[in-house]
Amino acid sequence: MPQALALVHSPLTSAAAWGSLPDSLRELGHRVVVPEVLDDDAPPFASHYVARTAQQLHESAPTDHLVLVGHSGAGPLLPQLGFARQSSGVPVAGYLFLDAMLPRTLRATTRLELLESDDPVFAAELALSLGRGERFPNWTDRDLAAIVPDAGDRALLLSGVRPRGLDFFTEELPSPLDWPDAPVSYLTLSDTYERTAHTAELRGWDVTRLEGHHFFALTHPAELAQAIDELVADY
Repeated sequence: MPQALALVHSPLTSAAAWGSLPDSLRELGHRVVVPEVLDDDAPPFASHYVARTAQQLHESAPTDHLVLVGHSGAGPLLPQLGFARQSSGVPVAGYLFLDAMLPRTLRATTRLELLESDDPVFAAELALSLGRGERFPNWTDRDLAAIVPDAGDRALLLSGVRPRGLDFFTEELPSPLDWPDAPVSYLTLSDTYERTAHTAELRGWDVTRLEGHHFFALTHPAELAQAIDELVADY
């Protein structure tokens, strides 16, 4: 059954990372809203991001029971966004984590700690670079060429990349109590999130695996839309 979907981009990118996925989902009959937050540049980063997203969803879909689809770093913030919808009297219909980090439900945590759970080696390297004052992501056109072959798509993606410093990655994220409050599923696109997908399976959530890459929405929107359509059919 078609759903109302909110595509929630990572705080490290812009909504450009969705490519033409919104249109592919609309072609399958879904109502799609795409919030974009570009002004959460000061702490508390997470609170600003959730508040801005919730405001945009209230303006564009005030009465829809949305399925929140979170990509990458948006994952840990989905419960708080769901609670914001619930507090406005419109509970969400479900949650879909798309190659995304999961919220830690037993205690507050940081983004860096969540990365350690997903990819310990990368997290250790990132912690060192951030400690030297560097920022992430620091992708270049050459870095992305292998997975996003279209130069226009790469330029659009890179134009929305939002590098962050140590304070962003060590910010304490809230522990979502009494969550999940709606159905949850997980869709992994890359080997990087295989460990996370396994955790989702242990939590009893529906998990789908596509052989793709982190920015599959840019290169294979129709295939990704079909997978999302199947996961949310029974929400």
